[in-house]
Formats: sequence, structure tokens, C-alpha cells
Amino acid sequence: MVQSLWISSQASEQKSTLEQLVYRSNLIGTDRSVCNWGGGNTSAKTMIQDFRGREVEVMYVKGSGSDLATMKAHNFTGLRMEDIRPLFEREDMSDEDMVAYLANCMIDAKHPRASIETLLHAFLPFRHVDHTHPDAIISLCCAHNGKEIAKEIFGDRFVWVPYIRPGFKLSKMIAQGVLDHPQAELVLMEKHGLVTWGETSEAAYAKTIEIIQEAESYIKARQEEKQAFGGTKYKALTYKERRSIASQVMPSVRGAVSDEKKMILTFDDAEDVLEFVNGRDSAALSQVGAACPDHLVHTKMKPLYVDWTPDVEDVEGLKVKLAEGIAAYKEQYQAYFERNRHEGDVMFEAAPRVILIPGIGMINTGKSWSNAQVSGALYHRAIAVMRGATALGEFVSLSENESYNVEYWPLELYKLSLAPAEAEFSRKIAFITGGAGGIGSATARRLVDEGAHVVLADLNLEGAQKVAAEINSSYGENRAIAVKMDVTQEEQIQAAYAETALTYGGVDTIVNNAGLATSSPFDETSLKEWNLNVNVLGTGYFLVAREAFKLMKEQTLGGSMVFVGSKNSVYAGKNVTAYSSVKALEAHLARCIAAEGGEYGIRVNTILPDAILQGSAIWNSNWRNERAAAYGIEPDQLEEHYRKRTTLLVNIYPQDIAEGIAFFASSKAEKTTGCMLTIDGGVPAAFTR
Repeated sequence: MVQSLWISSQASEQKSTLEQLVYRSNLIGTDRSVCNWGGGNTSAKTMIQDFRGREVEVMYVKGSGSDLATMKAHNFTGLRMEDIRPLFEREDMSDEDMVAYLANCMIDAKHPRASIETLLHAFLPFRHVDHTHPDAIISLCCAHNGKEIAKEIFGDRFVWVPYIRPGFKLSKMIAQGVLDHPQAELVLMEKHGLVTWGETSEAAYAKTIEIIQEAESYIKARQEEKQAFGGTKYKALTYKERRSIASQVMPSVRGAVSDEKKMILTFDDAEDVLEFVNGRDSAALSQVGAACPDHLVHTKMKPLYVDWTPDVEDVEGLKVKLAEGIAAYKEQYQAYFERNRHEGDVMFEAAPRVILIPGIGMINTGKSWSNAQVSGALYHRAIAVMRGATALGEFVSLSENESYNVEYWPLELYKLSLAPAEAEFSRKIAFITGGAGGIGSATARRLVDEGAHVVLADLNLEGAQKVAAEINSSYGENRAIAVKMDVTQEEQIQAAYAETALTYGGVDTIVNNAGLATSSPFDETSLKEWNLNVNVLGTGYFLVAREAFKLMKEQTLGGSMVFVGSKNSVYAGKNVTAYSSVKALEAHLARCIAAEGGEYGIRVNTILPDAILQGSAIWNSNWRNERAAAYGIEPDQLEEHYRKRTTLLVNIYPQDIAEGIAFFASSKAEKTTGCMLTIDGGVPAAFTR
């Protein structure tokens, strides 16, 4: 049940009308069963002094593209009411004219564009107005008998408005309905949502919660009388089985949905999702249409429901079903677009945003992890609505043309245009070994800064988690994850890639960077030391690359591997036989993989750095002392020693190597493979020849 989150002591700290509006809006948006992500809008009318010192009435309303849960004062737009009120006398107004008119009503040109539903708020004669999309209310408004049920719940306290797309006509229809029914406490918008109001911010919020609770109580009683979604048709597989199968199929799904633009995937097997995908009526219900207009841009009109009987022995069969289903979905979406398109419309990616698999759960797609999460979050709301609507009657939705006109509505597309521009590594996933170290962490930050999602794999899980947390605090939730992985352990590597597939859908770039170094005269080099170097720097790089190669082939999207070798890959260093030999092996291994990977679009290149002392676990170990001893100098003289031996007289830093890795992983190097790039300041003995 929805509960009031209002805390009087916190509310009393909000002194201005705008501050109170922010507080109320955040409370409304915090509970997604009250308002969808990015949806709904709130307003407050008040008196302010304009730039000339005159008292004017202003309405603050949610700015377009904001989310109620997180918006602040600067996300609201202030408009002069004396300019807006005369619009009520008009018969009609186009969207374009409305947007242009409202731009002239703004008290500050720097405010965001006003909400699509600004006039809905302006035309109502109340100080505080809330428009929300509560699950319980939309369940009512998406039931075929919703208006009759509403009479049972609310008596004569509501105004019911039939579905039309938001804009001038709907705003005027709502206001006129309220004027004609002065006893009304709420407006129910067919297939859309709820409007409530109050003379104070607290009263408006309290009314919103009260109305939702009334609907919830009624629906809950009805739900207890019948099985959700027609009862259970399939049994969910175990948690371990679900995640194992999802990790196996998601790379091929990612390939299938990324033919136009690459997609990031997420996996969801929450209890409500499993209840829905396993329901007897769910295959048909899922194809009725979107539960709310606000969903359409992120979920499309329908999800892909995969006709598959859960079976842990039939993963390959599921892959076939998914490939066939995605191909058919794209054909159907293309036809839907062609049937409804307007001149100038540009089709979105035709692939599904929501994929439902019996026994397994839900896969969501999007241009980023956060975008895919939005699709998933909105489908959770759709499931709740369908559960409620079918308890009341039959679930109904917008017609195909109504759906299209929302999905491709210029005022909705404007919201999408507010998102940051995509960068070089947007929509891409990078897997970095040694992610907690100097080169690994610098590379992660470099790639994330240009849009990538990264996986930091390291034996030092705590260090990798620290780097991931720093990245996420700067760039947003789940842009980076940390996994504990020993590159010498095949099972751990496979598990790390499985977690990567579950989290993001697959991988586009791997950075083979895990390292260690030992130093000893050749005749004092033990078999243990030799095997240590071979296991980590040879076998480890082989295993990490091999598993990535399999995954990239499964995706059919190509890929890039960057090996972090060493100056010693081509230079026979003194007292480093084991290390130098295996570093040479690394470089040749990369060339061998490049030769085989070409036909799959998999590029493999190598960076040859030297003496990266900063942030390095290797150089902060006994290796520093050993190398100093080899050169007959003190450990604290090493950095200057290495600088002086370069032809450019420079030191090399982790960021320098990160730049080289970023180049090889980028579109700038899309025709380069099997290459070695020295980043060592110029050590003549290591010049490639």
C-alpha cells in the first residue's frame, strides 16, 4: 500500500512556495508506484515580485525532461498567470503554437521548457496541482469497465475524461469538467492517470495519497478473489539456473538487438516479473499495449514475449527462439512505423526494449545501463497495472495509432533531446584486468569519460571496488562494476564474464593488463619464478582473451583487445629472463589472435610501456629494489634514471598508457590490428625493427 512520506519537520524547513513544491515533488517521485520515472508533473501558484518590482502571480511547473524524484528548484519553470489565463477562452491550439506561446510567458528565459501538460495545471483554479501515474489508478483507468468501477470507489467525487493525447484540448477538457462538477476531488484520465489538488502543498500531497489508497484497497479486495494473470502456467527455474541461462543467452541477444546501434542489456528476475512471465494469460496480455502513455518512449508499444518452455537442458533452443523472436519483432515494428508514420518521422531502433522469457525473467535494452534500467522499471509498473486491471475487468490500452502518436510525438522526443550527446565509447563495455592498479584504473576512467561501461577485474577486489565507487559517484550508477578474478583460474575468468554478461549484456573491449614482475640473474631464476611469470602473464592473458573471443563471436559485433605488454616484449633486459620472455610471448599471442579474429571483426593490438612507477603495485613491491640493484643505484633514483635513458627525456605515467589503449579501442583504429605501439619515451634498445 502507498504510504504518506510527508514529514512535518522537514516540510517546515521549506520556506518558499517553490521550496515546498520541490519537497512535495520529490516525495511523489520517490515512490514509483505513485509516479513513473520521468513522468507526471506538479505545480504551485504564488505571488512574486517581477524584475520591475511589481506583484505578479506566477505558476511554477515541472520542466520538461525532469524526474520528480530528483528534481530541484532549477528544474521548474515559472510562468506569468496573467498571460496564460486568457488561453482558456480559445477553442483550440496546436502543440507548436502552445509551446511558442508558453515560452513568452516565462519569467526567466533560462528556465527549462515547461511541461507538456502545463495548461492542465494553469487552467485548474487551485494553488497546488499534482498529476501522477499511480499503479492503482492506471489499473482502474485501463480496465474496460473503469468508469463504472470508479463510481463504486469514489461516488460523485471524480471527473472522468476520455483518452486524448496531452495538450491544449485535454487541459481544457479537464478544467471544464472540474468547473462543471464543483464537488469533484480528483480527475481520472482514461488510460493515463490522476489529477488532484489542494490549497496547500501538504493538502495536495495528502489528497493524492488518500485517493490512491482508496483505489488500492478496492483493487486488493478484488485481487484476492482471482488468480493473477490466469494462474501459473510455467514454474520458475532456480535462482542459479535463471542467472546461468541468462548469462549464456544475453551476448547473442545483444548481438541481435544491436544491428542498428549497440545496446546495453540488463537482466531482471524479480518476484513480480517471474509471476508475470509464468502466467497463463501473460503472453496475450503482454501484447495488448502499453499501460501508460509515458511508458511508450522507453518500452515501445509491446514487449517481445518468447514462447519457450523453461528447461535447463534447452539453452540452445532458447537462443534460437530469441533470435527468431527478435527478427520477427523488428519486422513487425518496421511495419507498425510504416503504417502510422508522419512526414519527417525517423524510426527508432526496431529492436525490442523489453524481452520476457518464461521461467527466466526479463531482459531490457537501452543505449546505456541506466536507460535499460528505465525500461525495466517502467515494465514493473506495467505488470502492476495489468495485475490490477485484470482483477477489475479486461485490460485495455491505447490503439496502435494512439500509441504511435505518443511514441513519435515531437514534444516527447524533445525530452530525449535533452540527454547528453553520445561519445566515442557510448554503448560499449570494457573489461579491464588489473583494474585496481595504476594503468587499469587510469584506463577505466579514460574510457568511462567517453561513455563506456567498465568491468574492473582484479585479485584486489577491495581496490577494484574503490575505483568503481569513485567512477560511479562521478558518472552515475553502475557505470563500473568490480569483480574478483585470478587470471590463472579458468573458472574465475568464466564467472567474471558471466557476471559481465548479466550486468551489461556482453563485452566490446578487453584490456589484458594484469601484471607482476620478478627480477633475478638467469642462473638464479627458479622454476617457481619462471612458472609464476608464465602462469600470470602468459596463460592468464591467453585465458582472458580466449573467453572474450568466444563471447565476441557469440555477439557477432566484432570487438577490440588491447594487451599491455612491455618494452621487454622486444628488449632483452638484464636479470629479467622470465619476465621478458613471457612479455614477448604476450605480444606474439596478440598477433596470433589478431590473425584469427579478423574474419569476426575482432582486433587485437599491444601497448609496449616502460617504467610506469606511479600507482603501480609492481613498482611498490620488491621489484623496485631489484631493478635498482640491477642498475647499481638507489631505489629512489629509479624514476630519474628511467627518464634520462629515454630519447625524449620524459617519465611515463598511467594516463599515457590509457591514451594508447583508448586509441586502439576507438573507431580511429578500426582498421588496425596486430600492431604494437611503444609508449616508453623512446628507448632506442626497444625500438621495434
